[in-house]
Amino acid sequence: MASKPKPTAASGPEITMEVADGRTLRVARWRFDEGLTKPPLLFFNGIGANMEAVAPFAEMMEERPFITFDMPGVGGSPDPKVPYNAFLMARCAWLLLQQFEIKTVDVMGVSWGGAMAQHFALQHPGSVNRLVLAATTAGMLMVPGNIAALSKMADPRRYIDPSYMEKHFATLYGGSTDGATGHTGRITPPSKMGYFYQLLAMIGWTSAPFLPFMNKPTLILMGGDDQIVPPINGQILKTLIRNSELKIIDDGGHLFMLSHLEESLDAIREHLDAVEA
Repeated sequence: MASKPKPTAASGPEITMEVADGRTLRVARWRFDEGLTKPPLLFFNGIGANMEAVAPFAEMMEERPFITFDMPGVGGSPDPKVPYNAFLMARCAWLLLQQFEIKTVDVMGVSWGGAMAQHFALQHPGSVNRLVLAATTAGMLMVPGNIAALSKMADPRRYIDPSYMEKHFATLYGGSTDGATGHTGRITPPSKMGYFYQLLAMIGWTSAPFLPFMNKPTLILMGGDDQIVPPINGQILKTLIRNSELKIIDDGGHLFMLSHLEESLDAIREHLDAVEA
């Protein structure tokens, strides 16, 4: 059941609280009332990231509807009452689409959300048109990143202390620091339970045995200087996904969607707008 939409700016999203499988989730939808003909883009965010973090990207994808939601215990979604996994959250995403009468979507995920995007496409193939995977892996078979970056990533100060984030941005994410200040200003710290359950949801998870059977046109975007998800993981995904292409953002780090936004947008648009031969 939808709550009364939260008033937003003209270019902003319609934000509602929705219930799916007993979980209350904060959902944002851009441009669903503008008569656009392209498939909506369903977006899965990175770990601990609230919908405001992706808002600039959502607003720049002005040619298509865009939908995303905060995971339990993240942003405006209440803490989870029980643990969840990728299967359950993919089902919740699918139920949200049914509630909004959305039959087919393009799907995109970044980092942790890239794993969710893969799982959603495998679990609900009839609802997926095209797929975009950014700075992500096939799960537990990943090639790990720089230990210094991984250790700082585990420090909760990256969510609550903008100066810490800016100081360690290059170590954490690699590549250019363009966009660091704006990014930290949009982040709302997840709850401890929300962050822990997100980590727990993907322990032991892998898409590797199933990806060869997925035939969705897929764009894999990786940062050439990603300190958290080395680009070799993109090569692994490309090998596993038959109908896929890989683009490396040469000097991009883990957050190349911030530092190389225009280059990323161009690649994403070209992929999503491609016509099947």
